Amino acid sequence: RMINLTELTPYILCSICKGYFIDATTITECLHTFCKSCIVRHFYYSNRCPKCNIVVHQTQPLYNIRLDRQLQDIVYKLVVNLEEREKKQMHDFYKERGLEVPKPAVPQPVPVSRGRPRKVLGSVFRIPPELDISILLEFIGANEGTGNFKPLEKKFVRVSGEATIGHVEKFLRRKMDLDPTCQVDIICGDHLLEHYQTLREIRQAIGESAVQ
Repeated sequence: RMINLTELTPYILCSICKGYFIDATTITECLHTFCKSCIVRHFYYSNRCPKCNIVVHQTQPLYNIRLDRQLQDIVYKLVVNLEEREKKQMHDFYKERGLEVPKPAVPQPVPVSRGRPRKVLGSVFRIPPELDISILLEFIGANEGTGNFKPLEKKFVRVSGEATIGHVEKFLRRKMDLDPTCQVDIICGDHLLEHYQTLREIRQAIGESAVQ
């Protein structure tokens, strides 16, 4: 039986961007799937699923998402030339900016051993690759008891390099229960950071010490 693509379209469309899944990524709490870039961007502002509104994780929703390679393979097989178009767009994006085009991951061969198979113990916890920046946050003036602010429970935070200083400020305002009228300045050494700067750009410009 021939099936029209339009019958399957509702199952392979991202509800955020309304396009076909690219790097299909599923929330482990509710099993709703989105494009990877769409859901990562959404989690900058919210910790809830865009589809069912369930709380994905109180503080780090990116911990509870997983790439769905099988679904992505199905999408690429159903939609003609989608994979080729996506690869070309990615190639052009990096070339226009003078950046090295990322190479596709090659699965490593598993050595064949004779005798009884041995159990391979993997890491109990793996940090998702999209959380590529570790930052150390310190409140200048905390020792002097400046203001009536809720202290940060954790100084160390791991986030995506695509996060901006604006995102960091929103995180701090929420965690420290800051009044909307309170001015927040985020500095690195002698540099006053701008809202639009991403953490990856800052690290590249100033160095590894930039994330502290």
